[in-house]
Amino acid sequence: MSTADTLAREVARRRTFAIISHPDAGKSTMTEALALHARMISEAGAIHGKAGRKSTVSDWMEMEKARGISVSSTALQFNYEGNVINLVDTPGHSDFSEDTYRVLTAVDAAVMLIDAAKGLEPQTLKLFQVCRHRGIPVITVINKWDRPGRTPLELIDEIGERIGLTPTPLFFPVGIAGDFRGVLDRRTGDYIRFTRTAGGATIAPEEFLSAEAAADREGEEWTTAVEESALLSEMGQDHDQEMFLAGETSPMIFASAMLNFGVRQLLETLVELAPPPAGRESVDKAEREVTDPFSAVVFKVQAGMDSSHRDRLAYMRIVSGEFERGMVVTHAQTGKPFATKYAQAVFGRERSTVDTAYPGDVVGLVNAMALAPGDTLYTETKVQFPPIPSFAPEHFAMLRAQSAGKYKQFRKAMDQLDSEGVVQVLRNDIRGDAAPVLAAVGPMQFEVVTARMMTEFGVETSLEGLGYSLARRTDADSVDELNRQRGVEVFTRSDGALLALISDKWRLQYIVKEHPTLTLEPLVATAD
Repeated sequence: MSTADTLAREVARRRTFAIISHPDAGKSTMTEALALHARMISEAGAIHGKAGRKSTVSDWMEMEKARGISVSSTALQFNYEGNVINLVDTPGHSDFSEDTYRVLTAVDAAVMLIDAAKGLEPQTLKLFQVCRHRGIPVITVINKWDRPGRTPLELIDEIGERIGLTPTPLFFPVGIAGDFRGVLDRRTGDYIRFTRTAGGATIAPEEFLSAEAAADREGEEWTTAVEESALLSEMGQDHDQEMFLAGETSPMIFASAMLNFGVRQLLETLVELAPPPAGRESVDKAEREVTDPFSAVVFKVQAGMDSSHRDRLAYMRIVSGEFERGMVVTHAQTGKPFATKYAQAVFGRERSTVDTAYPGDVVGLVNAMALAPGDTLYTETKVQFPPIPSFAPEHFAMLRAQSAGKYKQFRKAMDQLDSEGVVQVLRNDIRGDAAPVLAAVGPMQFEVVTARMMTEFGVETSLEGLGYSLARRTDADSVDELNRQRGVEVFTRSDGALLALISDKWRLQYIVKEHPTLTLEPLVATAD
């Protein structure tokens, strides 16, 4: 088989996706359930409740384990029935939506996880808009069907009305929310009945029954499911692959990640329906096809994953060509060569060396100090992909080291966290390097900074909140006048951008009215 044939075959069997959800919808539990069904782990470790909770395999940061939330993205790769699944886990808290946005630049599909009792929630809506903007097809999973919740048709109607995406259930629940018995396979008309296991720790056994046997077994519950499924068909809500890929419809599955119900159905839907990796447009509008020479985009930089090594891992999504460990690539932003001797696949905190990888795969490059989110790597024909936009920050605080003797470590830590994109770091001459201002989408980002400062660098810090709520991009000609305005302070971001921090929207309106020639542009946000 030729190299071109091998590449085409490897691309065709890959599926790269992210799970998006509102906090507490069960995202980390679903991530672990998928790994369980792929037999990457032998037993699920998600035990809910404040006391004695074990962290899921994709949560490694101490803060994540303590709080039972995900605040960093993690890449998991596993094989399923001859296919390679790249699941890029995302932060589960809205304060880290910028990190989630970066992840969505690296995937080909998304699974939108919705709590059966709560329906669509603000974070879910926001992230769906990102998917729509980027043209990412979405598979919808109604999770927690083992708990009391809303009716299937009510949830389906809400999604259609609020986000304009038509759900097309592939598997319809038998039994109301809280009494999850199994699912009707709408394409075959058969019944898949689930059996609980102790604590949902192992794969739930499935029993396959004909429609007639299901009617005898479940009675009215089966009849209701069949009737409501028929109603959906009459309304045209059956799966259409072209409409799904066009972002008009969303295949839907009802599941319980905690009990491992519906998880196999989700995996098989991803394999069957989600698109394989495709080419990507460069900054000069040329298309880099998957069969072109190697190229990749860095979408996440993370340090502190291994306390014994203190290393730094840059996650890259391979866009085109074949990656071979040790190959020398070019860093598009600097034009400098970059050696890839230390390349790894990551599963939670576990790592393994990657010798070869293909488009759609996510590879971690160790100690990639020169790389930042949005950077491009390539071989042969030069290519540079568009940068990853930053969110407009809404929270601002000044950070100081408690001890002046720790200034060197403090400065090193700030540079590292800044390059990872944990927060945006702002400086000006008045405050100096010893008191940088941190700009964040959510206040929990500040907690991550102070925690990592202490655990990774041994620097105890203090935060002082600042009375700003808006950031606007400005220019050198506007700086002097803006600094004379009450409730305004101008900073330089690490990428060289000049940002004016403003106390509130009323102050902004006054300045725009009184000084219309000043430059005050909104920062790039989610769907710009």
